[in-house]
Amino acid sequence: MLRIIHTADVHLGARHDDLGEQAAAQRERQFAAFKATVDLALTEKVDIFLIAGDLFDSNVQPRRSVERVAAELKRLTEARIRTVIIPGTHDCFDRASIYRAYDLAAMAGRAPDDDLITVIDPDHPSIHHPALDLIVLGQVFATKRAPHSPLLGLGGPPADRPDPSVPPIRWRIGIIHGSIAIPGKTEHDEVVITPDEIAASGLDYLALGHWHSTQTGKAGNVTYAYSGAPEPVALDQDRAGKALLVELDEVAGVRSVTVKELQVGRTKFEKAEIDAATVASQPALVESLAARTDPDLVLDVRLAGVRRDDLDLDPIEMETALAPMFLKIRVRDLSVPALTDGPLPSPDTIAGAFIRDLEARIGELEAAGSTAEAAEQRDALRLGRLLLAGHEVSL
Repeated sequence: MLRIIHTADVHLGARHDDLGEQAAAQRERQFAAFKATVDLALTEKVDIFLIAGDLFDSNVQPRRSVERVAAELKRLTEARIRTVIIPGTHDCFDRASIYRAYDLAAMAGRAPDDDLITVIDPDHPSIHHPALDLIVLGQVFATKRAPHSPLLGLGGPPADRPDPSVPPIRWRIGIIHGSIAIPGKTEHDEVVITPDEIAASGLDYLALGHWHSTQTGKAGNVTYAYSGAPEPVALDQDRAGKALLVELDEVAGVRSVTVKELQVGRTKFEKAEIDAATVASQPALVESLAARTDPDLVLDVRLAGVRRDDLDLDPIEMETALAPMFLKIRVRDLSVPALTDGPLPSPDTIAGAFIRDLEARIGELEAAGSTAEAAEQRDALRLGRLLLAGHEVSL
């Protein structure tokens, strides 16, 4: 059995300009997730550690950040776990590449004559590990945008393949940073591959990076997977936070590939849908949400249904009050005021004419599918009813 840890899209050094004061903390969370992935490789005693691109968020990183990565990779070399890295689209192998500026393998303690750490580059598109009866293949380009599919020609003999007179290598693993083609969505991506190319590659497993959500699939006989980011790079990536433990086995000539998702990131995601009819007041809602306090939680709150006329909710105020209690909280008020219950006032009265006219307009808008404008008119109806009933209204 061959055992692999597959990770990608760590994006170390990301700026996170949208997070303000939390940006530095989020960068540390990303490094902690990378360290946890290394811990996982050591605990599971895997054979090889794959990083499928975008280990760094850009090619401009301080030396201390590269040294921190090298220290983690050194832990793998000391355990005799081999590491293979490919540049991605953020840390691409252009003239300013971080992999040209720093010899990451040497910094991590790799001896000149060993194969414990390999950075795939345009001149070295594969690495053969005889001790594992394994070859890892991946095309990398000297530009961010690929001139052709990195799977082109992968089914043929790789450049670093040993003498063809020796028996075939048992395991063939691909490592690519790019998108699987989706019509109408990926035409402008820098690196694109197709399911047909995956199926024709002859690989036993294809380790992918670029998409930050974990997912696994199969094209022909080839199992492929995106590991996703080990810690979310953006706080809406609710399928991030994983590393993949991949096991390749062969029993009685039958090969199998097993992919297990293992948690390495700290960020958690929850969605809370609340019926506005059950909310007594904004302070009461804030208090109930505060009971979920968790600095690792991204909480997405959605208020739905029909609310009372006298229930005033300000999502921005609630987010501001709750922000210190969560990694991030979003409150969306999708609830709507009810239409008027019971007998309507006479159409000869101001109230009766107002309600009838506005509810007729609301009906037309909702029938036409203009939900946003209809919601605005419902709120106008609510405020009008309150004013006509003698209540004070804050606008």
